[in-house]
Amino acid sequence: MKAVITVIGKDTVGVVARISAVCSKLNINIEDMTQSIMQEMFCMIMLVDVSGCNVDQAVMRAEFARVGEDLQMQVNVTRQEVFDAMHHI
Repeated sequence: MKAVITVIGKDTVGVVARISAVCSKLNINIEDMTQSIMQEMFCMIMLVDVSGCNVDQAVMRAEFARVGEDLQMQVNVTRQEVFDAMHHI
C-alpha cells in the first residue's frame, strides 16, 4: 500500500532528516520525493510504501503529527487509495 506524506512550513534545518528518521523507524520505504522552498516556506511531497509499516495507521499518523509539532510544520499522511477514490468516476 502506498501513501503520500506532505510537509509544509517555515524552512528550518533538519526537516528531511527528521521525516526520514520516522520513516526508517516505522519501516516505511520512501519511493519518491520532491521538495522546494517557496518564499521561505519549505514544501515536500513524499510517495512512500507503507505495506511494511510495523505499527497500525493511527500510531503512524501520531508519529508524523508529533514530528510536525516539534518542527512547527504541517505534516499529513494520506493513503493512495484516498487519491484514487477522489479521481474515480
